[in-house]
Amino acid sequence: MLRLDAEHVLRPVRAGDGAALARAYLANREHLAPWEPTRDESFFTEASQERHVQQCVIDAAAGRGARFVIESDDGEIRGRMNLNNIVRGAFWSADLGYWIDRTRTRRGLAGRAVALVAAHAREELGLHRLQASTLLHNLASQRVLAANGFERIGLAPKYLRIAGEWQDHLLFQLLLEEPLSSRREGP
Repeated sequence: MLRLDAEHVLRPVRAGDGAALARAYLANREHLAPWEPTRDESFFTEASQERHVQQCVIDAAAGRGARFVIESDDGEIRGRMNLNNIVRGAFWSADLGYWIDRTRTRRGLAGRAVALVAAHAREELGLHRLQASTLLHNLASQRVLAANGFERIGLAPKYLRIAGEWQDHLLFQLLLEEPLSSRREGP
């Protein structure tokens, strides 16, 4: 568990998080809708989220993923940080995804959490590279990535089905071989 600020910690997803995740997704349903796949009603249930949590735990144990929550001091989940599709072999890479609770944006949580997850990917998982993608108009997420040393590497037309439509995405990468602090812009 790593402290992000006076009110929030970053920790791995763990068994029993389903109820808190269901509450977080329900509270942020409208906030996240433009940035995520279309979700059916079952997604927002405790049972569905606990099944997802169990898969996260299995994936972490198998080295296929590393998923984290941002938890506030009141025990509620206020965001997610995910390393998905961890690939070894000749690639040693993972996909980074994240979201922050609508009541917690513009506090620097995403930037600090991305920095910690990138350090974890480098130091604990031994990865070479992280990749991330954003919708073309998601300037806030692009700023978070740039502040953490990610560089834009391309445009992927109709890359992901988001909000019910195949949408173009900007692609970013962070090479993890150098000290991460030397790649960050700003404080």
